[in-house]
Parts: sequence; C-alpha cells; structure tokens
Amino acid sequence: MSLRGRHLRGQRLRGRRLRGLHLRARGQHLHARRRPLLGVLATLCAALLLASGTPHPASAAAQDAGNDPARATTQAAALADLLRTNPVHVTDQLPRDVPRSAAPDFAKLAKRTGVPTYVLVLPSQDRGDRLLGAVHDRLGRDGLYVLVDDTGVSDAAAYGVRAPADDAFTVSLYELPYDAGPLLSFERFTDVIALGGKKAAERADAARKKSEAAGGDDVEKMHIDPVDRDNQSFVTGIALTGVPLLIILLSPYLRRWIRRQRGPSAKDPRAKDPSAQDPGAKKQQPSSPRRHFTPLRIEAGVAVLAAGAVALGAFLAFHEDSARTSPPPTASDLSSRVERVAAGLKQEGQANGAVYSDPESPRPLDSAQRRELLDRIGKFDRGPIRIALVPQLTEDESGGETEIFVEAVRQKMGAKGAQGVYVVADPLGGSIDVVTYDVRIDANRIAFDLPDSIRYGDDDDRSADHRLGERLDDLMTFLDKSPRSARAETSSLGMDDAPDPVEDEALRPLFSGDFWPGLMVGALAAGLLFGIVAAFLGLLRLSVPGLRRTPATTVAADGTLGFTAPPDPSAGFLRRTARDELDSLAREFDPDAALRSAVRTRVYDCLDTATLLADRDPDGHVDDDATPADLAAAIVLARVGRSALKGNDKPCCALNPLHGPSTGWRDAQYSPDDQRLRTIPVCAQCRVLVEVQPRLAYTLRLTLPGAGRSERVPYEDAPGPLPAIANGVPQLIRQVREYAGVQ
Repeated sequence: MSLRGRHLRGQRLRGRRLRGLHLRARGQHLHARRRPLLGVLATLCAALLLASGTPHPASAAAQDAGNDPARATTQAAALADLLRTNPVHVTDQLPRDVPRSAAPDFAKLAKRTGVPTYVLVLPSQDRGDRLLGAVHDRLGRDGLYVLVDDTGVSDAAAYGVRAPADDAFTVSLYELPYDAGPLLSFERFTDVIALGGKKAAERADAARKKSEAAGGDDVEKMHIDPVDRDNQSFVTGIALTGVPLLIILLSPYLRRWIRRQRGPSAKDPRAKDPSAQDPGAKKQQPSSPRRHFTPLRIEAGVAVLAAGAVALGAFLAFHEDSARTSPPPTASDLSSRVERVAAGLKQEGQANGAVYSDPESPRPLDSAQRRELLDRIGKFDRGPIRIALVPQLTEDESGGETEIFVEAVRQKMGAKGAQGVYVVADPLGGSIDVVTYDVRIDANRIAFDLPDSIRYGDDDDRSADHRLGERLDDLMTFLDKSPRSARAETSSLGMDDAPDPVEDEALRPLFSGDFWPGLMVGALAAGLLFGIVAAFLGLLRLSVPGLRRTPATTVAADGTLGFTAPPDPSAGFLRRTARDELDSLAREFDPDAALRSAVRTRVYDCLDTATLLADRDPDGHVDDDATPADLAAAIVLARVGRSALKGNDKPCCALNPLHGPSTGWRDAQYSPDDQRLRTIPVCAQCRVLVEVQPRLAYTLRLTLPGAGRSERVPYEDAPGPLPAIANGVPQLIRQVREYAGVQ
C-alpha cells in the first residue's frame, strides 16, 4: 500500500475511534430511552399522514428529496433496495481490502447474532449512524444494522431487537489491533452479540479498562508491513555475521585470558604417565598423534553452526510472505465497479455525454444542478463529456489512480467511449479529475492549468457535498473557454495498469533489502563488542587482586629471588617476560655500586648478551623478529644476572632454565626416551615433583614453540645459543656473543 493510502487509513482509523468514544459516552441506556420515544413519534406521524390522505413512504421520499424526483432515490434508498434483495451487501469499491467474493463469509458470521442482521460494507462514511437510521427507515425492517468499512466495524445500531450493539462495537474496537481487517473485526463483533446483554457489557467494560490501564496504546498488530520486513532483514543480517564473528574473536581471547589467570601450575603427571599409576606397566613412548579437533577448529565449527542456526531460526520466525488482512480479490472483484460505471454511463448516455452518480455514495447533485449540467454538456461542441460521480480510493481496483480507472471504463464502453472528455468527481473526498481523449482542447491546459478551486475546492469548505455541483459548473465554463486546438489531443499520460493487489501486499524475501547492510553492521558490532569485553576484562584484572597475573618474580625470606615460568610458554609470554626481565635488570644494576669484581662482570655480561639477543638495535624495545629461542635465552641471562646481584651464582635449573638458579641436585629422569636417572640441578619449584616422582621429571622440561602451530621443541634442540646453558652460564654467554657476531 502507498504512503498516501496508509495516511488516509490512519485518518479513518482515528475517526473510527472518535466515533467509538461517542458511542460509549452515549451508552446503551440512551437507546433504551430513545426507542419508546421514536415509537410514539412514528405513531403520531402515521396518524397525521393517514389524516391527510398521503401515503407514508411517498411523504418520506418527498422530504428526503425536497420534492425533487431526481433525488427521490437517495443513497439510503439505494442501499435499502440492495438489503431488501440480500441482507449482506459488500461494495465493489474496496476490492483490495474487502473483495465482494468475501460476502458469503460476512453472511455466515451474521447468522451468529441470533437476530435479523443487515450488513453494509462500504467506504468510510462521515455520519454512519445517520446512514444506518435512514436505511432502516427506508427498508422498514427491524433488526441489527451494521456498517463496516475497510478497517472494520465502524457503526452499529439495533432497531426493534435486543442486541448489545454498543458493547460489541467497543470490544471489536479495543480487543483487536488496527490491522485485524474487516472480516475479523466483524467476527469479533458477532461473537460478542451472541453472548447476550450482560456478558457483552462485562466484556466491553473489561476491554475498556484494559485499554485505559495500558494508557490507550493500541493492541499489538497482527500482521507485519514492509517496514517491519526491512527491520527483520536488518536484524537477521546483523545476527548472521555478528554472532559467528563474536565467537571466533571472543572465544580464543577468553581461553587465553582464563589460562593467564590460572598462571603456571604443575599438571597432574599421572595423567601423562601410565607407569605412575601402575609401576608394573611397561613404559611406552607416546606417539603424539596430530590432533584433528584443536580449540581453534572447534571454535570455527561452533561459529559455522551458530550462523546456520541464526539463518534457520530467522527463516522460521519471520515466515510471513504477505501483509494482507483479507482474502485476495478475484478478477471479477477487480472488474465489477468498472463494468458497473461503464454500464451506467451507457444507460445515462445522451448525444453529447452522460452523468452517472454512484448509488452507494451520497448524491451531491440535485435535480436542478443535474439538468443544468446536462444542458451545458449538450451545448459542448468539442466532443462528448462523460461525468462519473464515484469515489476514488486507494483500496479500489485502480489503487486510487484516476487515469487508470478512466482508461478501464473507456475500454469497457467500447466504441462509444473511444473519444471525449472524462470527468471523475469524488463524492466522498471532493476531488475532480479530468482526462481527455482525442478532443480539440489543449491537453497541457487540461493537465496542468485546471484551477485548484475546481480540482480540489476551497480549503475552508465544510459542506457535505463539497460544492461539487457549483465546481462542475465552473469546470464546464473552463472547458468552454479553453481554446480550440488545431488537432485532437489526449491528456492521458498512458499510465501502466494498476499494481496487482497480491503483489502490492507481498513482502520482500527475508534475505534481501536491508539484509545486506545488516551483514556489515553485524561485523562492526562484533568488533565493537569484542573491544568492550576485552577492555572490561583488562580493567577487571587490574582492579581485582585475585585476577592479576601471577608475578614472574618472588622474593624469599633470605632475599633470594624465585622465578616462575610454565613448561610450555607461548611466544607472547616469552616476549612480555623478556621485556620485563631486561627492564628489571637494567634498573637494578648500578655499575657504580660497591660490588665484587666477579659479580659486576657477571651481571654486565648477562645484561649485554641478553640485550644482544632481544634488543639488537638497541632502542629499548624487544625486536619483532626475535625468535622464541632467543627470547628464552635472553630471559635466562637476565634472571641469572638478577640472581647474581642477590649473591646467588648457582647453575640454572636443568628442567626449565627460565626458573633461574637451582637450589640443589636431584636424581631425575630427564628424557622420556632414557629410563636412567641422572643427577641434575633443579629449582625449588621443580624439586617438589622430582622428590616425589623422579621418573616424571621430564614432564616439567621446557619446550618452545616450533615452526607449526601446535609443534613444541625441547629447549636443548632449539636453534641458537640456548642449549649451551646445559654447560653453564659462562658457556651460554660465550655462545651468545659468537651467535650475535654471526648474525
């Protein structure tokens, strides 16, 4: 539906709610008081009519028509004739919202009320209550009269029967959303009528209180519109990229963050060595098979599954494919009014034109205006003029496009409608549109120079007939004064056919439209959320003492330093620790301090060689191209230098040189391939396990990152000078200087 159509529908809906407020304020008890009074007045009028010898129907017709035979058949009389034939009349002017083929459904629902029910489905009327009263007077039958427009039940009144019309209207107004549609609104109306007066009043009161408690907000709508579908597509696109990307970004980070908070800890050796649980079991060399399900692969698989779940869930949740609230119209529904108007113009046709007035709409022309208009049409010598007084609505077969409607009527009229001036005057909205076909009038003058006072009327005009009679007379004057063109011209722009009502209400596919921008926004949102989580966890680690990183250096009671490091450090850990240890050694070492010559030399050599490995520039920063083996050697040298300042000059721990100087010698199995126990220096941290399970000491041996992502290399096999630490610190220093010279 177009924006103009939705605006007009919203205006009619607000008018419907205002009428509902009026009905509730009036109350059902006023109907009860009015009916006896109407009965007395009707009796008195009948007596007077009989006394005067004038039949009652003729008198009523004369009053309505103002003694005008041309207006004797008023809108109410025409509708009464239709209801006399069928108690349910569905107009052919709203096929896009209420097709005529839905009339059996309305008739079936009308039988639920238990009283004679007369239903009129018409375009929105300004005074529906008066129209129902006039139709009842014309029809002369008691019953429940209901007026339905394209939004739902708009007015209802009970004449001579007991039916809670006001309460049923209140329930249909407040219990249903505005997009429920006419058929569902009438169904709710009839259900409440069938409840009876007491239950209907209770339900209406409950609906009114619920609406007041909600602050007057409308009930959540039942159907989505194109804007809702765009929102669904946008959200789906955000979730489809945001959720998987967030899993891929956040899961590894959280995994590393948790591992960092746990700090280095001795793992249970029994899980790695079956001989620790069963001493009699034969020791087997672990084959170290390649793992197919690494954490990164698992996280990638979870991300793919999450994307599939989002896509499938969105497809199932947002399954609507149409915004229609009623059954789709048939071809007969869409052509019915055009055929009726074309037949009416043929029937009313004269030599130079015709005037056709829609019987379902108000009659804006009286007898004198009609005669005068026909006289002026007969004197027009440029071609026939055909005037159709019919509403133009966005819900009709042409979608409110006058030129499409005129073209359809012209084709239905056949040869008689081949050329002429076609005028469409809307008795409900008051607009006048003119389209010319092959007449000797300047087409541009008709299309662009028609005064607004004729086309739309005055803004301050509040008359019920929109002064259509006077404005049509002004239009004839405008046509008479229009210069005669040299050749016949046509003002029609040749517009395409009206959009198909089914396609017009169809929703775009979910994975289209705003779905593509949603994909980009989802990626940006995932990155933003990852940054927020990372910043929060960083602040949390700094502010909560229990979450801070385990310090790499501890000071014992005797002043000696203890160093920590995992047996399988990552490249990031080695880079951070090398930077911290170099900074600490440079800060703690004072060349001018009173130190023994051997200590000063040892500390200086350690600082110099550690810098050669990690900061060759030197610019005060760890080199980006420093290998893990070089970083590990730099850490060892820096920690040896710091321990020398504290008076500890013992050999480094043979299992993990990153632990710094040892605290003693113990027998331990150094390699999983060698079953012998060797006497090696170990630090206090490694000694805890070695004294209990010496054959599992090799599980604490330092390994460094290799070429592959999951490959680990024992430090004795690492490239560079690091393996020389097994022969002592002086040998490591010598090897580093030779290595740096070659580099």
